[in-house]
Amino acid sequence: MEKPRFRAALLHPRYWLTWLLFALWFLIAQLPYRWQLAMGRAFGRLMLRVATSRRTIAERNLALCFPELGENERTELLKRNFESSGIALMETGMAWFRSATWLRKRFTFEGLEALQAIQAQGQGVLLMAMHFTTLEIGAAMMGMSITLDGMYRPHKNPVYDYMQRKGRERHTENGSVYQRKDVRGVLRALQRGRAVWYAPDQDYGIKQGIFAPFFDVPAATVTGTSRFARVGKAKVVPYVVARLDDGSGYRLKIYDPIEQIPSGDELQDAILVNQFIEARIREAPEQYMWVHRRFKTRPEGAENVYHGVRKKKKKRKRMAS
Repeated sequence: MEKPRFRAALLHPRYWLTWLLFALWFLIAQLPYRWQLAMGRAFGRLMLRVATSRRTIAERNLALCFPELGENERTELLKRNFESSGIALMETGMAWFRSATWLRKRFTFEGLEALQAIQAQGQGVLLMAMHFTTLEIGAAMMGMSITLDGMYRPHKNPVYDYMQRKGRERHTENGSVYQRKDVRGVLRALQRGRAVWYAPDQDYGIKQGIFAPFFDVPAATVTGTSRFARVGKAKVVPYVVARLDDGSGYRLKIYDPIEQIPSGDELQDAILVNQFIEARIREAPEQYMWVHRRFKTRPEGAENVYHGVRKKKKKRKRMAS
């Protein structure tokens, strides 16, 4: 995709509120780091009260994935998870609006040299991310550390879409962006020895996936990990960004490649991916994005996990004049 370009249509009055919110977001991002953490926690606690649909989704996900926890323990985990989600909003502003120098001061790395060595050999890398609440700030840090391409889904609001792409690409030198459906483009990038950011832990339906256990619950799991590794001749290299409990910053850990993928068996590969992700979630369950409908697609005859949860109404597309 071409680089994001500013268009006069983005100044239409219908987008003025969006621009105002971005201006406020920018100003908040300039505040001291610990202030932003505190503001994020407070915002998360507010969302826990008012975002009833998201709260219900998270509650049901936690009940399915952690049946061994008592009700009080899950309630406390839910609270900390929403606080973490509130902090993620602040971290997105940090990633999009703060300098590379400011960000680097808050990160420590494990395994970066090994990943850089793989790239130096001209080997394609499928950089396997996970939907932790630190996803945005972690992706920015990865983009500053290696040559990285990304997969991208446009936002319906063109101003948000423009700012999101500007924010995500500002720290990435010589990186390319591919539409999520551009499988051929991603495969060509991997074959050329590029590193491509990829997160396989959401429910995209069974047409492009297979049911594999996730916390012992059948979950629609994309088979793209196997295909990209096989056809792209790429190594699957997972990484995780953890927010440190003492409020000092983050640890970005890059793991050894999952050499068993591709195995030639898509189900076995999907199981390996889910097992790895599950293990990482158990290390910091409060930092995972439990507000997503991970079990939206169900096996035939299985009950709807999110029954009664209000769905978002699809907005009609509006053309910018």
